[in-house]
Amino acid sequence: MKFLIILALAVAASALPEPELHHRSREMPVVGSIEGRITGGVAASVGQFPYQVGLSLKISALSSGFCGGSLISSTYVLTAAHCTEGVQSVTVYLGATVRTSAEVTSTVSSSNILIHSGWNSATLKNDISLIKIPAVSYSNRISAVELPAVANSYSTYAGDKAIASGWGRISDSSSSVATNLQYTTLDVITNAVCAATYGSSIVTTSNICVATTNGKSTCNGDSGGPLVLESSGVQIGLTSFGAAAGCEKGYPAAFTRVTSYLDWIKSNSDL
Repeated sequence: MKFLIILALAVAASALPEPELHHRSREMPVVGSIEGRITGGVAASVGQFPYQVGLSLKISALSSGFCGGSLISSTYVLTAAHCTEGVQSVTVYLGATVRTSAEVTSTVSSSNILIHSGWNSATLKNDISLIKIPAVSYSNRISAVELPAVANSYSTYAGDKAIASGWGRISDSSSSVATNLQYTTLDVITNAVCAATYGSSIVTTSNICVATTNGKSTCNGDSGGPLVLESSGVQIGLTSFGAAAGCEKGYPAAFTRVTSYLDWIKSNSDL
């Protein structure tokens, strides 16, 4: 049975009451808010994920949100389109393990955000964006992640182990994002297996999915954050969506497949 409700893994972080941000379609209601999380994860050590970025998103005077991202160069952050759509500004936290204690913090306006022109909030297609930030100096806590090399063909990565990280909610019962950076190791599955849950019109070649066994998964607040190969540290995905039924229910978690967007990233950044 295919699930027609998908959760975009972003999380609302406003102190004031506000409606959640919903991505909807007549065929596939998408329930979500700007937020994300890792369930069943382990606390990261200082400097373990120097490419991990936290994003505090100002949506309006009364509402804000939180997402993840990855540093891909000294001046560019990679994240999800559904995180940055409609925001007024974003504060980028670099070199943080404790979410509120970053080595470097930069706030940029929406003019520094580039959302993929093919982004579709109804189908979650092309869920990718770039944020340009003031140049940051690398340190033992801050450095860029490695992206896949340009090639004529790529592995599907099915069967490989990959690490997802973020400050998203640590359980379905959590009411807010995590204080300490979390990570978990997950098994990449085939798109066919993933499509058995969400449908082949939702899961396409530009997605990559992981199994979420034993309660280990990405969740609200992890949106836009990196999925890297355990063996090499190369980023192969960024957190996009999962089942609205819950992050600990065992349904696949889906990511934007980085190899599908290497040309776009290189054309729109300084790589």
